[in-house]
Amino acid sequence: MKFEAVLFDLDGTLLDSIEDLTDSMNLVLDGYGLPGHDAEACKNFVGDGVEMFALRALPENRRDEATVAQCAAEMRAEYRKRWSQKTRPYDGIPELLDDLTLRNLKLAVLSNKPEESTREMVAELLSKWQFYPVAGARPAVPKKPDPILAIEISQQLRLPADKFLYLGDTGTDMKTARGAGMFPVGALWGFRTAEELKDTGAEVLVEHPSEVLQLL
Repeated sequence: MKFEAVLFDLDGTLLDSIEDLTDSMNLVLDGYGLPGHDAEACKNFVGDGVEMFALRALPENRRDEATVAQCAAEMRAEYRKRWSQKTRPYDGIPELLDDLTLRNLKLAVLSNKPEESTREMVAELLSKWQFYPVAGARPAVPKKPDPILAIEISQQLRLPADKFLYLGDTGTDMKTARGAGMFPVGALWGFRTAEELKDTGAEVLVEHPSEVLQLL
């Protein structure tokens, strides 16, 4: 296979952000007098946008539309205050990005985080490398696993979808890659299980970022 670009998910793939996400949600839940969750639990809540994070974090008897919307809004506000306190690239990611850059592969990011936040995180924590495009959730545009933004990225880079290796850590990512016609690779250092990644279409599972280079 001859890939010319790598499309990355952000949280759980490039950046280990689960502690800041967990802390932010728990502060919101505490404000409602509700119990919080540990980071392992939150790994199963995130990945599909902040509204779904809020829905999953709330007790079943508090998942009415108004409460979910309020919780999501407060989560966004809390997360803006602390998103960079503990979040860092995973071990091996800087070396992977260095090597991909030397090989002249194009690097892009697609997240279900709001686009402004996605771009801010990439600019702040991954500024050494050139990513284009950097895309996130936008109003009135379907989130992953809808492949619309992945397809848009392939069009912006003027590359066929089958020239993209898509690296992500959730079933949402694998479905997105499949829907866009990209090669889905599951990152086992992230938020979800090997079983989920396989069941949703991963062609290959990698345990460390350096293993991605073997696929090029």
